[in-house]
Amino acid sequence: MSEDPVTAQRLKQGLPVIVALASTLLVVSIMAALYLGREILVPVTLAILLSFVLVPAVRVLRRIRVPRAAAVLLVVVIVFGALFGIGSLIATEASQLASDLPRYTQVMRTKIKDLRGATAGAGTLSRMVDMVQDLSATLQPPPAIEVKGEPGTRTHPLTVEISPARASVVETFQTFAGPILHPLATTGLILIFTIFILLQREDLRNRAIRLAGGSGDLRRVTAAIDDATSRLSRFFLAQLALNIAFGVVIGVGLWLIGVPSPTLFGVLAAILRFVPYIGAAISALLPLILAAAVDPGWTMVIATAALFLVVEPIAGHVIEPLLYGHSTGLSPIAVILAATIWTFLWGPIGLVLATPLTVCLVVLGRHVERLWYLDVLLGDRPALAPPEIFYQRMLAGDPAEAIDQGWQFLKERALVTYYDEVALAGLLLAQEDLSRGTLDRARQDEVGAAIRTVVARLGTAPVARRTWRGSARSPDTETAAALAAIGPDRQVAGIVLAREDLAPAWRSETPVLCVSSRGPFDEAATLMLSQILARHGLASQTLSMAAIRAGERPEKPEGLALICFSYLEPVSLSQIRFTVRQARAAVPGVRILVGFWRERDPATLDRLRRATSADFLVTSLNEALSAVLTACREPAPTRVAAAPVKALPGAARSAAA
Repeated sequence: MSEDPVTAQRLKQGLPVIVALASTLLVVSIMAALYLGREILVPVTLAILLSFVLVPAVRVLRRIRVPRAAAVLLVVVIVFGALFGIGSLIATEASQLASDLPRYTQVMRTKIKDLRGATAGAGTLSRMVDMVQDLSATLQPPPAIEVKGEPGTRTHPLTVEISPARASVVETFQTFAGPILHPLATTGLILIFTIFILLQREDLRNRAIRLAGGSGDLRRVTAAIDDATSRLSRFFLAQLALNIAFGVVIGVGLWLIGVPSPTLFGVLAAILRFVPYIGAAISALLPLILAAAVDPGWTMVIATAALFLVVEPIAGHVIEPLLYGHSTGLSPIAVILAATIWTFLWGPIGLVLATPLTVCLVVLGRHVERLWYLDVLLGDRPALAPPEIFYQRMLAGDPAEAIDQGWQFLKERALVTYYDEVALAGLLLAQEDLSRGTLDRARQDEVGAAIRTVVARLGTAPVARRTWRGSARSPDTETAAALAAIGPDRQVAGIVLAREDLAPAWRSETPVLCVSSRGPFDEAATLMLSQILARHGLASQTLSMAAIRAGERPEKPEGLALICFSYLEPVSLSQIRFTVRQARAAVPGVRILVGFWRERDPATLDRLRRATSADFLVTSLNEALSAVLTACREPAPTRVAAAPVKALPGAARSAAA
């Protein structure tokens, strides 16, 4: 860094631009390397992905004491033999279909003629029919040129063929051997890389651990890589099994319908289903066209369309979630973007490999700390934690969206869990911004009003809940992530007391008084506590410190058994202690709960409780609920007030002074 303050300031101001340019240059360089090196990178990538699929089979053979080299060679030979067999089958079926196509052209011409008559005057449909007619024309053999002679003589059709000049031996070899040698060379590279990856799996894993910084935390990095490898293997095996089953069902269905070459279309359906979103639709296109060309009517076309429309939703929305979850862990935009980029870089093979490659990148982002941005950019998990999402919606002035998310959450969890883990944690974020001075007065009022709106609406949610397993609609990504991050309800969330379960001192209409502090967000926290107590059998009334100072009194103070003071903003312990003493003086025999809604070391909670002279000191709503439900079923301790005061407002006013 330059010692000149002006230069240093300019460098500091230009640093974001430099970082952005460097990042752009890095991305462009990586994409250029992937594009230029595709002849080598594609076989290596295919070998790596194939090794994820073959590792479980090698492990099974190793468990029965088959030597590593023999196990690897046996698995590789079986798999590549099956691949060569499938390739030969595809070539045979495609050749047979090509030879049969001219027989179907008359049916296709008739249907096109009928469609042209039916779509006369409809511009878009007419253009589509013209396109199909052009496709049909390409399947026709070259027309014969008829030469007419003089009248009375026989004429013979002549076919004119233009022959190119004789090619050299090298050109002939390149023409015929090139299309054969290139796939063979690629297959050979894939075979060699797959064998060596499986043979050197542990050594490659150790090198990956070293590159990931495993010398500092060997256990964590090893667990992360093993978990990533296991997850990817399970995912690829599940996807491979599902796609093979999809191809088999489609092939058998087309055979039963009567579509020619059902085996070819079944194999193509299995392969194309690796392409996200559009793979199944592409695999249905050719069978539909062929069905229209074979059947003079429309029965075969309708049956073929119904087959794909039934099988694909079952595979995608029923079987896939059972095999490897509701998604691949990728966001929909990431899948489409990845398919576009990989197709541009590596062509059709890139389109097929787009999803597996992107899954690998997301797994790396989740387990390698330095690559965390990959998970944020490509993963389907929310980029923000549930409290951050809640607070962001309050800042954006969008309580309606937060209310909708809260209602979805409450179908699976209790209100106290949502308030504790999401809303109250979001309030703490707002309080931290307030303490740093980043929220002006107008912004405080807007955020506070939005939070109170959310709490008021969610307080009307029904107590009875149903789980997602019994609902037709699955939770969205944010709700599912919040449910997974927060975990199950605590046991206290399921306790609801009846009036007869309460101790005699707690059986008044409103045995609890909740008092909020002076902060702009304390009122929302106090309202949460009041709603939770009411849901579990304890009605309460709420007051603010400002209302008490203005002379407002609680209803029927003689029936109070508990006073809850809520503190979200930082406040001195001496002030809390003085307020507690005044409350006890105002209402003899009352018990005091102090809700200090900030995380504290559990070892210091007892010391804080003694310092504040409170009966209970809690830092979460679950703790507050547990303490109150325990206290309301016990006899109240006998207290002797030295100088009882009949009015709580006067005591509170003295405390404020």
